[in-house]
Amino acid sequence: MPVPHASQALSRFTVLDLTRVRAGPTCVRQLADWGANVIKIDALLEDGGETMGGPRRGFDFQNLHRNKRAMTLNLKDPKGREVFMRLVEKADVVVENYRPDVKTKLGVDYGSVRRVNPRIVYGSISGFGQDGPYQKRPGFDQIAQGMGGLMSITGAPGEGPMRVGIPVADLTAGMFCAMGILTALLEREVSGEGQWVQTSLLQAQIFMLDFQAARWLMDQEVARQAGNDHPTSIPTGVFKTSDGYINIATTGGRIWERFAQTVGAPELLTNPDYATAPDRSKNRKALNAAINALTEKKSTEAWVNEFNAAGVPCGPIYSIDQVFADAQVQHLKMAQDVPNAEGRHIQLVSQPVTLSRTPSKMVAPPPDFGEQTDEVLGEFGFGADEIAELHRRKVV
Repeated sequence: MPVPHASQALSRFTVLDLTRVRAGPTCVRQLADWGANVIKIDALLEDGGETMGGPRRGFDFQNLHRNKRAMTLNLKDPKGREVFMRLVEKADVVVENYRPDVKTKLGVDYGSVRRVNPRIVYGSISGFGQDGPYQKRPGFDQIAQGMGGLMSITGAPGEGPMRVGIPVADLTAGMFCAMGILTALLEREVSGEGQWVQTSLLQAQIFMLDFQAARWLMDQEVARQAGNDHPTSIPTGVFKTSDGYINIATTGGRIWERFAQTVGAPELLTNPDYATAPDRSKNRKALNAAINALTEKKSTEAWVNEFNAAGVPCGPIYSIDQVFADAQVQHLKMAQDVPNAEGRHIQLVSQPVTLSRTPSKMVAPPPDFGEQTDEVLGEFGFGADEIAELHRRKVV
């Protein structure tokens, strides 16, 4: 198959993808979706067995590995390492998320790769960093959520720590690594040299604490769980309606005034317990109870219409099927069809960023195990006899 370029934005770059599980593939998906020539290197074991890391036809693998091609390679075989280094000579980027010592044992660490191609940009994602006291610890998303402080501020007060419903540390580490790789590629245009881009699940999770981290670093305030209540803008949170729930955000005095008028309770504005933002914060529970008594009288749809007409930020709380049924979500084309030769109906989540001249699109489904091995090797200068010998020796 021809190289699938999902966009022209990164079409001049070739990426060797050694990643697995989620954080690494998330990083490489960003590069593939913006048109890089991504070659996913599937591990071929010494006995010729395959390791795939989950069902390739499953929703998770499909969503992580679209717009890529795949080849097999046994990096534990010295000949396999030689093949990899021949690919490195012509590549622009290598991405891996092994535990820090594994790539050195395999001989595909940054130092080894750089000796072959000084222009290479090498992206690494680990659990806790490439060095330091936790270097060798295995990293998992929920562990990073806990150690990064997120679970301590998620959930309702008094109910204990709560994980977030998505692997946020994995996903953000992948996104930050992709951002670092793109930054390094831009810098390479000036210096002519590549560099090593490093991030970890722990670093990504701490960065995502954002203002909650700054509260501690600047003012030594330790944030606590607040459930659905916003920690500083009050009243902001989840409120009952006659048929479900609604999010309402009343940030600032003017919006608070419009909110009180819209719910038909101007007396809230003259109640001394709610006169100022600090007052509303101090009396949050009583205020929330008073608001719930009012919002329960109408449906979510009715309140969304009324609040939006009055300029009060609000929104329904959707289940995931309702998300993709929403008119604005459909207008934004957040679900895209994926072409495939089998006639299967595949829709995947599209990129959340649009570029006016070089948009991203779904051009290829995730590849089968080692689907383009011979094709890729041929593009990198391997002859037919060489490729046949590599198959015979179970290197590819």
